[in-house]
Amino acid sequence: MSMPNSFTSLAFLGGGVMATAILRALLEAKVLAPPQVCVSEIVEVRREALQGLGVRVTADNTEAINGAQIVVVAVKPQDLPGVVEPLRGQLLPAQLLISIAPGFTTARLEELAGEKIPVVRVMPNTPMLVGEGASGFCRGRFAAEVHAEWTRALLSAGGRCVEVPEKLMDAVTGLSGSGPAYACVLIEALADGGVQMGLPRDVALTLAAQTLLGAARLILETGEHPAVWKDRVATPGGTTIAGLAALEEAGVRSGLIRAVEAATRRSRELGG
Repeated sequence: MSMPNSFTSLAFLGGGVMATAILRALLEAKVLAPPQVCVSEIVEVRREALQGLGVRVTADNTEAINGAQIVVVAVKPQDLPGVVEPLRGQLLPAQLLISIAPGFTTARLEELAGEKIPVVRVMPNTPMLVGEGASGFCRGRFAAEVHAEWTRALLSAGGRCVEVPEKLMDAVTGLSGSGPAYACVLIEALADGGVQMGLPRDVALTLAAQTLLGAARLILETGEHPAVWKDRVATPGGTTIAGLAALEEAGVRSGLIRAVEAATRRSRELGG
């Protein structure tokens, strides 16, 4: 039986920050209309906030997944088994189960869901809130290309996404999953430098944040290596090469590499 390459209904199990970010991105990109989405959330104040988006809201997971082509499990890792396992026998092989919980392998998700349910494991990040997310995903044994296409459509509404082998998902977590925190440290440090040299705090913060945003867009939109743009700015005997030398002396480059390495190792530990 052939399956469509686009999906028309979606359920979220959990309506927290990341689920809301993905939901808003889908609605703003008009991938889905509000009536095509149902969110199950046990916290009343969150249900009330979600109702403001026009989506269907419930506190019953079984009600939420009924008729949904994609079921996104957006709960904390420790809560995931208690959410998915009771749905065994209710989830159907025609549905796709997506988990955004770090550390849960596709094999474990398949074990919880049962009945050869297609599963996809996703690592999104918080910039999805503003449509600039960077997400990685991998497929389980029963997920076909159409399920990958559904996942790409869902994640691309809020930024960029890549498919990787499952063995690399911890590295995705260490890089893009944790990466917004590293970027915020860089922005804060650049702004502090500006303040030290006399700039008002609000001006320094605006310049620092916009500079990182602009540099990122240069790389993504031109497709050129970061070193190309670095070399274009770093003229002989100029200000930029002096600053770059200070960064090298401080070990900023190696520090960032170690940060990704440490976060990746920790993700592996959490995954058991």
